[in-house]
Amino acid sequence: MPTQYDGSDEEERALNAYIRFTRAFDTVDKQIGETFRTHDLTSGQFGVLETIYHLGPLYQGQLGEKLLQSKGNISTIITNLVERGLVERQRDPDDRRYVEIHLTDEGRRLIERIFPNHVQKITDTFDALDDDELEEFSRLCKKLGLANTT
Repeated sequence: MPTQYDGSDEEERALNAYIRFTRAFDTVDKQIGETFRTHDLTSGQFGVLETIYHLGPLYQGQLGEKLLQSKGNISTIITNLVERGLVERQRDPDDRRYVEIHLTDEGRRLIERIFPNHVQKITDTFDALDDDELEEFSRLCKKLGLANTT
């Protein structure tokens, strides 16, 4: 459904693109999110597990930056993962102000088990686009994101 706002052509085009973008994102996010919701994980928790799995242990602040999470939110996400035994906090021995986040053995087993299904869901979802469309979509998303970073 297009916008019902009666504005300039530029405003209506932007609003219609935004509506399509958010609806597509919500649909795709719901489809892809099944993987981690099945394992009682939020997208933020899955993001922490996946990031540490692929990049190795990171400081809590680094994780927050990579995952675009506030300091308070990343702290809550990590606390919940610690309580489930999936990650652990380790103070930097040289500078105790820094806390490094590590996967536990249980966390590693979980992400190793569910990540392949996550990748397959993403691949299946984006099969709606041919190779050229997917490249163009990626380029446009990057352009939009970079143009709006502050």
